[in-house]
Parts: sequence; C-alpha cells; structure tokens
Amino acid sequence: MNNFYINIHSHNFPAAGEWCIRSVYRNFSENTSSGPVSMGLHPWHIKAETAEAQLVELQQASVHENVWAIGECGLDKAIVTDLKFQEKIFVQQLLWANEIGKPLIIHCVRAYDEILLLLKKHQNKVPVIFHGFNKKMDTAQRIIQAGHWLSFGAALQHFRTREVFEQLPLNHIFLETDDGNLDIRTIYQLAASIRNITEEQLSLQLHQNVKTVFNTDIT
Repeated sequence: MNNFYINIHSHNFPAAGEWCIRSVYRNFSENTSSGPVSMGLHPWHIKAETAEAQLVELQQASVHENVWAIGECGLDKAIVTDLKFQEKIFVQQLLWANEIGKPLIIHCVRAYDEILLLLKKHQNKVPVIFHGFNKKMDTAQRIIQAGHWLSFGAALQHFRTREVFEQLPLNHIFLETDDGNLDIRTIYQLAASIRNITEEQLSLQLHQNVKTVFNTDIT
C-alpha cells in the first residue's frame, strides 16, 4: 500500500493511515490551522441575509496554504432554496477559485446540465471534482469529456454505480467517505474489487491523480 489511503472528501478528521481533505462549510477562519481542508458555501446552508458576509470570510480564509480547494459548492434542485440564488453564490465561488488557482469540489443534485454550462460560460480553468457521484454513464462521460473528475463513495455498494465505475478511466476518479458510515479502507476495497486490480495499483493511481489536480506530491 502506498503509505496511506486518499480520501478526497470527508466531513471528519483523518483516521490513522488516511490522508483526507476535510470539508467545512462555516466558521472558515477557524478552520485553517490544520489541513488539508476544502471550504465553500454549500447550497444547503446559504441564506440571502448571510451569504455575502460568508463569501467575504471564505475569500479571506481560503488563501491559506492549508486550504486545498473551494467547496463543496454547487447546485441542488432537491431543496427549496431558489435556484437562481444558488447559481449566483456558486458562480461567485467558481470565479474566486479561478482567481486564487485552487480546485473546485462540486455538490450537484439534478443540476449537471446547469453546472457544466456555468463552468463553460465562465471559462473555468481550475480542476473540478464532482463528489459523491452516483449517476448514469452518459452523465459520467460528459463530465470526464469536459476535463473534470468524479469522486465515488458508499454508492459503490450499488449495482448501477458499480457498472459505471468499472468503465471509467482511472486517471479521472477519486474516492471519498463524505459523511457516511463506510471508512476509506472499505471504499478502497470495493473500488479495487470492481476494477479487478490490487489496492496498491489503485493507490498509485490515486496518488498520481492528486498530483495532477493539486499540483503537489503527497507521498
């Protein structure tokens, strides 16, 4: 095994033998002391009366070296928050990520068309990771063809997601625990089994993917 398990998106601190990007969505200035972290305005938690102040705090905190990415941020059509308002806040984070040159970690529910269009419209240049992917192959292909990455977690337990995962280029995938009950080692075991490769082979590729996306070597 290549030193440690890479967990690209987690809401928890890393366990022994795990390297993770911990996602935070509030109190940004208090979460730069240890990293790596990602930080962003999650569509579940944005409100018109506080969003602008949170954006200012995000911009001030996210330039810190322990902040590796902006997000999770994105669009969610399963919530009551106005979609146009969600788009406004997402675009502001997209533009900020490009200004400081840090990748985006995307939360997307039923809004892949909209997010892909916004990324193109605003000439996004930074790497983009769609986290928690569990959709069909045609959506996965569109995302990868646009040059982005997909991150998989507990959904690998389900047949449809397994079918998609086994066909994707490994240089465009990551693994994650999000806020679920499965640990990253179990996710690795699932992923390696689906692809019929060893965990060591999988780990080597994920290390390379981190190097590609974040322009740094964590080995």
